[in-house]
Amino acid sequence: MVIWGGLSQAQKIRLQSQKFRQYSRFAKHEYELPEYARQMPPTRHHRWVLEEPTIDASMSILYEDERIIVADKPHGLATTPRGMWYKQTALMKIRDMYQDENIVPAHRLDRMTAGVVVFVRQKEVRGAYQMLFQEHKTTKVYECLAPCAPVRSPLVGSVEFLNKPQVFPLIRRSRIIKERGFMQAFEVCGEANSQTLITAPDDEAVYGIQYSRRGFPHVAYRTYRLYPLTGKTHQLRLHMSAIGLPIAGDDFYPVITQRHPQDLDHPLQLVARTLSFTDPIDGTYREYVSQIPLSW
Repeated sequence: MVIWGGLSQAQKIRLQSQKFRQYSRFAKHEYELPEYARQMPPTRHHRWVLEEPTIDASMSILYEDERIIVADKPHGLATTPRGMWYKQTALMKIRDMYQDENIVPAHRLDRMTAGVVVFVRQKEVRGAYQMLFQEHKTTKVYECLAPCAPVRSPLVGSVEFLNKPQVFPLIRRSRIIKERGFMQAFEVCGEANSQTLITAPDDEAVYGIQYSRRGFPHVAYRTYRLYPLTGKTHQLRLHMSAIGLPIAGDDFYPVITQRHPQDLDHPLQLVARTLSFTDPIDGTYREYVSQIPLSW
């Protein structure tokens, strides 16, 4: 039996079935688009969702001009319609806000990841902005809360310490695969296809302490800054978990835990903090910073 990242195929199937059962309870009201609604763009491109959980989170606008809109996406809001989510997505909220069905995202963030997302308003420039992200011509900085603990040696891949004997900064490299039908990504043996620079800023001391039921300190958290050098699915979450520093609030890694879609009391503590790039149309340097705080 092939072992991937310490998990057997049977273990992966069991974990994924747990998550499937969780979400299947809330996806029973999805139907094909009714005939009378087929001429109502953009819903003709998506399944007609009659009911979906309401996400009680506001989304602020960091910048807008005639070409782009830069939003500060909150935790729990999917970037685009998918599966059980349609109206409760950043794209549909932006389209409704501006009454413009031509708006499309230039890139995406995971539903539980908060932070900076760029949307494009004009069809003529969509490709130019989307290619910035596809060709990795942007600079992204993420922040997360994770345990203040020793770095663990991962089962596969490598860790390069850049300033020995100090632990940070370090570069985590591994080969990540994401199979269709599985909610988790997995690290496997083989040539690395993902890299993340991980730092622990000196000005960020221990953030907070989670106490056990008996009142004893259990886990202390601190801020880490993550610089993805590649863009694999769940890369940051998987890399942090593999070195023994799982991101606070992560219900996928290291193991799947059940969470109601509307439960945002303790969301994933991962924020796309800063996004910068050279505008492909006018050549100006642009930088946007998320205002969403880390809180645990």
